[in-house]
Amino acid sequence: MIIGVCTETKSDEYRVALLPVGAHLLREDGHEVLIERGAGLGSGFADKDYLAAGATIIDTADEVYERANLIVSVKEPQVHEVARLRSGQIVFCYFHFAASRELTEGCLRRGITAVAYETLTDANGRLPLLTPMSEVAGKMSIQEGAKYLEKPMMGRGILLGGIPGVEPANVLVLGGGVVGTNAARIAAGLGANVTIMDINIDRLRQLDDIMPANVTTIYCDPHAIEHYAQRADLVVGAVLIPGGRAPMLIQRDALIRIKNGAVIVDVCIDQGGCIETSKPTTHLEPTYIVDGVVHYCVANIPGAVGRTSSQGLCNATLPYLRQLASDDIDAFIARSPGHKAALNMRDGKITNTAVADAFGDLPRQ
Repeated sequence: MIIGVCTETKSDEYRVALLPVGAHLLREDGHEVLIERGAGLGSGFADKDYLAAGATIIDTADEVYERANLIVSVKEPQVHEVARLRSGQIVFCYFHFAASRELTEGCLRRGITAVAYETLTDANGRLPLLTPMSEVAGKMSIQEGAKYLEKPMMGRGILLGGIPGVEPANVLVLGGGVVGTNAARIAAGLGANVTIMDINIDRLRQLDDIMPANVTTIYCDPHAIEHYAQRADLVVGAVLIPGGRAPMLIQRDALIRIKNGAVIVDVCIDQGGCIETSKPTTHLEPTYIVDGVVHYCVANIPGAVGRTSSQGLCNATLPYLRQLASDDIDAFIARSPGHKAALNMRDGKITNTAVADAFGDLPRQ
């Protein structure tokens, strides 16, 4: 197999899809590895590191796409990259198809085989390739939320943890999965009053057992969301439907009842967002204000800490990448139902149920 890795081109994206050690192991497996010149620099990995690992440095992305049978990436193909894809080519990355009809239609037209990090599951039904980036995003949601609560950032001018004699901020976390758990833990560690919501009672019991005393678990229903959102200084959207569009939890008309200068960090924006007023932003221009509420909706939050994120991501993806490179696609998806769940499209048809349900009029298998 010829495996290609290009420089990520999404705005302010500094991650790389393959570390030098991955190139080394893939070469030992008998594969050829093509790395676009400078692809690892944003994460601190030089071309010489890949050369020492046995990879071939290629000057242009065009040549990588032309030669490679398998493209490995971090983020979904951008518009100019979709044009480079060819029928039958395997692409292994985060796609989040349900959030973008344009991307879905473009990849269908190109006839690629799309294997998505975010829908691959393990034997326990967990999402091993989404987990490390969810951990990063959850922790960073509080780091960024605390910054944008500062008055120069148009926030309320609140220190997340308060000080003796002054109350701390109220933080509402919508979702008790990996993102929400990490967000709640960091916010609690900084001294905030934290409320975490979920619809899974068993998960709420687990969180109640492991979280510190300044974290309260609440069952997630529309009335509870409205009540706690009005009290919150910082709201973190952390819900997930694997492969599908995020549910809308806070409607536009509810925004006027949220505090002026409060901050919303919608971590699930890459799945469409869970706040009606959310729209994707970038690290260069991360926020905007609606009805006095600061919205932080960066679609690639972990990209800002490229070295940490790349190491965490590649630790998780490499075993599956080696399987994908050594198997044909049929053998790969036959390994387990979780492997099959990673296949999102093939031969111009959507193969993942959640993605197909998001676009009922598009061809499905």
